[in-house]
Amino acid sequence: MISNLESSIEGILKVFHNYSGKEGDKYKLSKAELKNLLEGEFGESMKSCKDPQVVEDIMNGLDEDKDGEISFQEFVVLVFGLTVSCNEFFQDMDAQGSKKAEQSK
Repeated sequence: MISNLESSIEGILKVFHNYSGKEGDKYKLSKAELKNLLEGEFGESMKSCKDPQVVEDIMNGLDEDKDGEISFQEFVVLVFGLTVSCNEFFQDMDAQGSKKAEQSK
């Protein structure tokens, strides 16, 4: 039986390779492929963002070797950063919930 962590890793790999290789190197994301990934995986939150600089900024931040494409190793930096941010968000929400519960006693 596959563990939750193994399933999550498999999901990350599938997402990356689902979008990579449509143009150019099949093991990297072009800027257009990165944009499609962000829109496809983050739905309305990315589609509603009308600032074209957002994708450019994400691309520039991830593209460590400055080759104009995002390798899987560079992509996991995004996944890791989002995971840390989500964890911090939920910890903050939990802390706020605990404070409200104590105040209502």
